[in-house]
Amino acid sequence: MKKYSCLVALLFPFYLYAQTNLFPDHYEVIKDMPIFYEQLKATLTYPEAWNNSPTKDFNTWREEARQILIDCMEPAPPVAEFNPTIIDTEQREGYKAHKIEFNVSQWSRIPAYLLIPEGTGPFPAVVMLHDHGARFTIGKEKMVSPFNVGEEVKEEALDWAERCYDSVFTGDYYAQNGFVVLAIDALFWGERGRKEGVRYDSQQALSANLLQMGMSWGSLITFDDIRSVEFLATLPEVDENNIGALGFSMGAHRAWMLAAATDKVKAAAAICWMNTTDHLMTLTNNQNKGGSAYAMIIPNIRNYMDYPHVASIACPKPMLFFNGIHDKLFPVEGVKDAYSILTSVWEEQNATDKLITKLWDSPHFFSKEMLTETHYFFKKWLK
Repeated sequence: MKKYSCLVALLFPFYLYAQTNLFPDHYEVIKDMPIFYEQLKATLTYPEAWNNSPTKDFNTWREEARQILIDCMEPAPPVAEFNPTIIDTEQREGYKAHKIEFNVSQWSRIPAYLLIPEGTGPFPAVVMLHDHGARFTIGKEKMVSPFNVGEEVKEEALDWAERCYDSVFTGDYYAQNGFVVLAIDALFWGERGRKEGVRYDSQQALSANLLQMGMSWGSLITFDDIRSVEFLATLPEVDENNIGALGFSMGAHRAWMLAAATDKVKAAAAICWMNTTDHLMTLTNNQNKGGSAYAMIIPNIRNYMDYPHVASIACPKPMLFFNGIHDKLFPVEGVKDAYSILTSVWEEQNATDKLITKLWDSPHFFSKEMLTETHYFFKKWLK
């Protein structure tokens, strides 16, 4: 046995050398991308996009394209009665902040913040959709200033507001300006987080485990968002015909996905998340690293439609898309291409007055100026 151990120790360096040098010019993966990624992208012809689809009536196409999206997202968690309860309340200047719980499905009873303006309703409403940011300990607290929580949560929420939202809690801003606001945690964030504590790589494990049981994480997030809008529409304080969705970064993806997936959302604003697969799937873009992308992957949808094609299902609703020209996550040429696709759809449907696409001289950031313009947008369209 001793001789054998010595032999293994002697040969191990040669084994390692063979593994790395036996075929030095032969590999099929580079920077975690298949070397045939360009050929693979070339096969993506998006046959169900508007003007690619054989369906030429736009309203019919919307129904068919939405069904394709839902089919790719299925299965949805089983529906349950919402049965909301108020856990805590804080009076704020011009509105009340409620901590509530409600059933987003038969499987998940979730906490949320609900902000209700003072005065006589019903009021227009906005679902505030938090970002990813690889910051999982807070979710809804990125959009609404938390209360009756530990100092650590307060400090983290304030820090995140400063980093990403120009030191403004967007949910509180909208409540002060006469909108009912609902903010939930997406699965894996905040109070819907990991029992054992935050671990970045657990995104991959969670996504893989859901896929192995027939469900996808990105789709589950959208289904939860759909149910949260449906819950909002049941509240007597809310004008169900004037509900919007707003989000930054992953929250922007959630916003335009919501607008595409359900007509309960009448208008949406997406800050810093729109591009094309061609520009995102490169050797240098953050998207190809995986990780954070898992929360925004809808299985098989790329075989039918690209990102702006899915967002176009929302047409002719009022939609706002902002992006920074210095945003390292979303190549500006890809943003321009996506905006061009969106613009052509809204133009064809005589709805150009309902689409805003704008590039800002900024990084990946939701500034006060952007916030002011989104408020004007929702004030105009959610009457």
